[in-house]
Amino acid sequence: MKTKVFIDGSEGTTGLRIFERFEGRDDIELLKIPSELRKDPETIKKFINESDITFLCLPDAAAIEAVEMVENENVTIIDTSTAHRTKEGWAYGYPELSPEHREAIKKGKRIAVPGCYASGFITVGYPLVKSGILPKDYPVSIFAVSGYSGGGKKLIATYEEEGRDAKFDSARMYAWTQSHKHLKEMKAITGLSREPLFCPMTTNYHSGMIVQVPLYTDMLSKKMKPEEIRDFFADYYKNEKFIKVMPFGADVEAGGAIFSDACAGWDGMEIFVTGNEERIVVATRFDNLGKGASGAAVQCMNIVLGCDEAKGLNL
Repeated sequence: MKTKVFIDGSEGTTGLRIFERFEGRDDIELLKIPSELRKDPETIKKFINESDITFLCLPDAAAIEAVEMVENENVTIIDTSTAHRTKEGWAYGYPELSPEHREAIKKGKRIAVPGCYASGFITVGYPLVKSGILPKDYPVSIFAVSGYSGGGKKLIATYEEEGRDAKFDSARMYAWTQSHKHLKEMKAITGLSREPLFCPMTTNYHSGMIVQVPLYTDMLSKKMKPEEIRDFFADYYKNEKFIKVMPFGADVEAGGAIFSDACAGWDGMEIFVTGNEERIVVATRFDNLGKGASGAAVQCMNIVLGCDEAKGLNL
């Protein structure tokens, strides 16, 4: 019997990408809401409660309202918004972090998909804190760049409109107030005692991102060489098909630079470690619409269904 799936917010960027990943799947029956009724509360409620799994690809307030519509206790909600990522009773949808995270997704009826920037940071921050290498009170800084698709339909339209302002040819630095919506989960999921200093930017390409975390080795609980940090991640993620820890020196072999759009269209994530014995940079590279959004959401669904986690995804 096919699993009935409803996407609330199917015309948004993340919703469209989830829909694309269902092409060719014979185990899914997609419940398609008529376009003219996609914002009608009673129709939405009907579709949610008729589904086995509902994806919420909505703004936070709308996602909260949608969860309140659930009356069928058998419905699994997979929420891609920020609304429930640190809420008690919700599984955090990043299975690679620990066996406990994967099990919570498998058994959970409420699953919150991580944010894109948050995914890039937590991939390195969670293991470092958990292992005791990174002190919980370390003054973490994060520098990141994303394709403009990470800003949603409005920003995509701004970048792609004919005759757009020439200023969008350059990097767009933002989140100056240090109140970015991903900071809460960055702190909570890793166990840091304070929120990181976070400096993101978008620039003139569609998708793909790099998240960089610089570290002073003498401020770590255990001083380690960059090669040792790289090997630590390789061991931590050794059995994970979605995460690829790059060989030490991969950035040098690439000409001393790595490009942020190289993983566009791919649903995995790469980890790079570079630097020297005093200062190390750990970086993640992935598609903000893949492992950073819709790809991660579909992976969570696959875990719930008990099928191959990579089914329907590009690895």
